Amino acid sequence: MRRSAFAALLGTVLLLGFAMLAGGCRPRETAVERGVREQVLHRGFSPDIADLDPHVAMMVSDYGVISAFFEGLVAEDPRDLHPVPGVAEHWTVSADGLTYTFHLRSNARWSNGDPITAPDFLASWRRALTPSFGCDNANLMYVVRGAADFHQGRATRFSDVGFAAPDARTVVITLERPTPYFLSLLQHWVWWPVHFPTLEKAGDPYARGTRWTRPETFVGNGPFRLREWTIGQRIVGERSETYWDAASVRLRELRLYPMEDINAEERAFRGGQLHVTEAVPAAKIDAYRASPSGELRMDPALGTYFYRLNVTHPSLASAELRRALAQAVDREAIVTRILRGTQVASAAFTPGGLAGYEPPRGLEYDPDAARASLAAAGYPGGKGAPELELLFNSSENHRAIAEALQEMWRRELGLSVRLVSMEGKTVLDARRTGQFQLLRSSWVGDYADPMTFLAVWRGASGNNYTGWRSPAYEALLDQAERTPSEAERATRLREAETLLLSEAPLIPLYRYTHVYLLHPQVRGWYSNPMGRHPYKHVWLEPTR
Repeated sequence: MRRSAFAALLGTVLLLGFAMLAGGCRPRETAVERGVREQVLHRGFSPDIADLDPHVAMMVSDYGVISAFFEGLVAEDPRDLHPVPGVAEHWTVSADGLTYTFHLRSNARWSNGDPITAPDFLASWRRALTPSFGCDNANLMYVVRGAADFHQGRATRFSDVGFAAPDARTVVITLERPTPYFLSLLQHWVWWPVHFPTLEKAGDPYARGTRWTRPETFVGNGPFRLREWTIGQRIVGERSETYWDAASVRLRELRLYPMEDINAEERAFRGGQLHVTEAVPAAKIDAYRASPSGELRMDPALGTYFYRLNVTHPSLASAELRRALAQAVDREAIVTRILRGTQVASAAFTPGGLAGYEPPRGLEYDPDAARASLAAAGYPGGKGAPELELLFNSSENHRAIAEALQEMWRRELGLSVRLVSMEGKTVLDARRTGQFQLLRSSWVGDYADPMTFLAVWRGASGNNYTGWRSPAYEALLDQAERTPSEAERATRLREAETLLLSEAPLIPLYRYTHVYLLHPQVRGWYSNPMGRHPYKHVWLEPTR
């Protein structure tokens, strides 16, 4: 072979070798990059969901999972969450505001192809209201005529409740009183239907834990169908071809990962494994703020971070002691030093600005008043006071706040508080059974009205958990519900919240801002105070 030909061949081989080497050194495609290409959304959430059953689910974060698999009579606009047609294609409201008539779509189908009918909704609501079932959110149905009596066992005939199905595609709901926020209330998952034939195959439809929500038996009616649920690892949903609006769903698949360790979640985001996180470690917020990527999101949220106090526990039976604890909390220090100014300190439970309502100031930070309250409880300077136990679900931010409270109560009141961290499901069990003294909690409104916060503290509420009840408090709420005057309604509600905060079965710390990470490839993900993002409107698009 001539030298020139050999040199040319050698050059070609070397170029090919370098090309192959360069190709081999390219970084592997990340899950996020592949997801953008294949329309697969990877999202972190916390804590892990206990059940996909909408009548069992109770955590605010559960919505971000089960909303993929179910839909109610009405759905939500992705921008501002105003009610839009869901399973019901249209509805009418009577002149007196008491009767709502919903007309179901002819093409509404369950994920197994069965038609969705009006009796499906009535059977589902009967299940949620059946006392023995123990649905935590059943009280959200109390706006319906006779629902409270049925749920609390004062009436036994479900036919007396204000639900009717004149035919297979018509649902009629009659309310106790005009409720301006009723359509928004219907967006809560407790109103979503379940497929009774599937429940019956799995066991008693009125019993919990029958495993009908496992992928091999699951039937839903949302934009996605359940393909995989590996507890503690991931939940996978794939676009449902039977969904009435399947043509509008752009995501091919959802992959949802329970991640209670927010540091691990942040690393997964940074490593290209997640498009969306649930939270951000406080220590990383300043760095993301300074980044030009725009990945840090701080959306206003209709929610409150607080501690429940179990008033049935002997250590917390004294209202004076509970008040002392509330008055010794420096909320501004927690928000500024621990949360890096991302939240809004508040001693009230209800956020302001809802339907013209402004909450009372509550028991604000006042060490002198706190010590006086402690002395009135019989423990001057903390002498003779019992050791308290504070329970929180595992999280760096929750631990940092709990440690701050522990130190404030030691410094200002001389109290000893033991911290206990547990994983989310164990905390939920402790909350349900009352096996706690002080419990880290949060509440995000189910609809844009102060009643979504204040009704929590009714004695019969499935979301109370403190053992506190007050006839005077409930009378004020009842008066507020009956009055046609918005100004008088706000006054009664403010009186009720003032009473609630003075009794201190809870200690509010701050109003929520949802701080999380979002990749710029995610589209259709809008800021809204409920933190809800209907997946049917979300898609992934490469950045330009």
